[in-house]
Amino acid sequence: MNTISWDDFKKVEIHVGTVLTAEPFPKARNLAYKLTVDFGPLGVRQTSAQITKRYDPAQLVGRQVLAVTNFPPKKIAGFKSEVLVLGAVPGDGDVVLVNVDEKVPNGVRVA
Repeated sequence: MNTISWDDFKKVEIHVGTVLTAEPFPKARNLAYKLTVDFGPLGVRQTSAQITKRYDPAQLVGRQVLAVTNFPPKKIAGFKSEVLVLGAVPGDGDVVLVNVDEKVPNGVRVA
């Protein structure tokens, strides 16, 4: 396992946001959803998330998620993905979303 310094870790900005919309993304190479997520003072951002194995779009709306917010935007099948939603990966194509224990304000930074 590679180690990083504390200064390296501090460069990664992980924030809490609430999913506003979730819809299938049929143009994506791998099964995915298009999400819009409210990060409070950081604004509303969109992303593509390969979380279709465990989640339906309806159960994602209103859910708080954690995301890396300081990656540059990435084009995925013509769609601009602006953040990386975080999840544990227990198996191929299987993602379990990482979240907070209790509701917190959108935009709170994870340390």
